[in-house]
Amino acid sequence: MAKMIAFNEEARRGLERGMNVLADAVKVTLGPRGRNVVLEKKWGAPTITNDGVSIAKEIELDDPWEKIGADLVKEVAKKTDDVAGDGTNPMSLKRGIEKAVEAISTELLKMAKPVETREQISATASISAADTTIGSMIAEAMDKVGKEGVITVEESNTFGLELELTEGMRFDKGYISAYFVTDTERMETVMEDAYILIANAKITNIKDLVPILEKVMQTGKPLMIIAEDVEGEALSTLVVNKIRGTFKSVAVKAPGFGDRRKAMLQDIAILTGATVISEEVGLKLDQTTVELLGTARKVVIAKEETTIVEGGGDADQIKGRVNQIRSEIEKSDSDYDREKLQERLAKLAGGVAVIKAGAATEVELKERKHRIEDAVRNAKAAVEEGIVAGGGVALLQASKVAFAKLKLSGDEATGGKIVEYAVESPLKQIAINAGLEGGVVVEKVRGLEAGFGLDAATGEYVDMIKSGIIIAALFLTTEAVIADKPEPKPAAPMPGGDGGGMDF
Repeated sequence: MAKMIAFNEEARRGLERGMNVLADAVKVTLGPRGRNVVLEKKWGAPTITNDGVSIAKEIELDDPWEKIGADLVKEVAKKTDDVAGDGTNPMSLKRGIEKAVEAISTELLKMAKPVETREQISATASISAADTTIGSMIAEAMDKVGKEGVITVEESNTFGLELELTEGMRFDKGYISAYFVTDTERMETVMEDAYILIANAKITNIKDLVPILEKVMQTGKPLMIIAEDVEGEALSTLVVNKIRGTFKSVAVKAPGFGDRRKAMLQDIAILTGATVISEEVGLKLDQTTVELLGTARKVVIAKEETTIVEGGGDADQIKGRVNQIRSEIEKSDSDYDREKLQERLAKLAGGVAVIKAGAATEVELKERKHRIEDAVRNAKAAVEEGIVAGGGVALLQASKVAFAKLKLSGDEATGGKIVEYAVESPLKQIAINAGLEGGVVVEKVRGLEAGFGLDAATGEYVDMIKSGIIIAALFLTTEAVIADKPEPKPAAPMPGGDGGGMDF
């Protein structure tokens, strides 16, 4: 496809228009008195949100240069840089902008304070979700599962919020047959002090299992088998013995597929102290000994999920596996792979917390679920990176310190001025949304001691961190430009005839 190219003022003004359209749509949501935006959906009910990222994603513009300008802002959705200018040397402007941004970023990181209390996590999440109940629940969840743990948000059929905590490791596969159920009311198989056999193979022949089954029966303990699949006479024999009360066992399908399945089986093996039975490493099922089995204080298996509580694995080996997965996360270029690795890490190092959210209508439920997910991300970022004063204050005060040290000249100084002006915008807009004069508030805050700023909910100037008005110390930037030239659409064919002009 042919490309359109724009230069100089035309290119810059096109980008600026696109950025401004998007910024105007997002800015009304800032601050505790910010407004909501309604998003039309092609299918289903409209969505009500005050989340800037969601609003930005929905904006599509016809003009190609405006579209690119808006897309640039989308790429840096968590931190919008207002880039506009008609200087004689755009590259010098760019260098000035980059130097100013880097200097402010450095000061922000210096200002960041570690999150040390549950109350600080709660405050960070509460601001993001605009709900103290949600903030408290997220803080409780993080307290239970740790910073490596997984916190997921699910829709509930009831009103209100519920927090469900899972000890140990949980994966999304359950029993192969309902005949293994021991608790018919909850439709779960529950075993205490169980042995665990892990096999990276499909088990069909009971003769392969008999030797290890006999050895486990002698101990009087139950057995959980995790394998690619268990079927045929192997499955029927296990079921019959369970029903008769001869031997308590359960067969569970291994989680994942391909290489990911191998990795997850190894994770489970290390957690429980087992060895994965696989012909790839020269281990056959019919030669399995009790020493190759893992153990757990308790296992709970439902139709679609399995939980292993207090596996008997060696602490040093588990720690080594955790460090290995962390290293893989750092090296991975794929967002999908990183997400899956993070899930594995959480299962080994932390735990799993599920926040169940309910509401009266579908629209309200979607909006509430999204707010909770956003708050969880904010709380995790705060724990990882520390917190700074919110309400646009940290940005303004970091800028003041940075520009006192920064020495720029010529067009670079102009680029720096653009950033210096841009960092005032969040605080100005929060003040405007609260019915105050933005410029007056900025000058007032600029003269206050570090960490003090405007509480837009009350109109008072307070210590932001002590008042719980905080934000995660995060920073992102990206750049890009090239668009497809739209091709003229062919005129509609005249009716009648033999379909000439149709493109089949």
